[in-house]
Amino acid sequence: MGSDFVVMPGESRFSIGQIVHHRRFNYRGVIVQVDPVFRGTEAWYQQMATSTPPKERPWYHVLVDQSARQTYVAEQNLELSADLRFIEHPAVPLFFEAYWDGVFVPRPIVR
Repeated sequence: MGSDFVVMPGESRFSIGQIVHHRRFNYRGVIVQVDPVFRGTEAWYQQMATSTPPKERPWYHVLVDQSARQTYVAEQNLELSADLRFIEHPAVPLFFEAYWDGVFVPRPIVR
C-alpha cells in the first residue's frame, strides 16, 4: 500500500502540535491549524500550488523551523518528521504552552 491512505471526510492525517517535514521543499515545521479542505483563494492556489494538490483533502498551517515564516501546505506534501527537535519559530509561544516528547502541547482556546 505504500504511502497511500484513505481519509474519511473531515479526517486529517496530522494534528496540531505535530512536527512535520515538507516532502518537496525539505523543511521542518509544526502544525498550528488544520483545514479539512483548501480554504485559500483560487488566485493563491493557481500561483502557489504548482503541484496542483487536491483541494478536497486537508491543508495545514505550518510554522517553519529556523524562520519567521508560516506556510499553508497540502496534506500530500507532508510527512511526520523523523527529527523531533524543538521548532525554533517566534510564534511557537503564541500557539503552544509546552513541548513534550517531540510534540507541542497547544494552548487552551479561550472563547
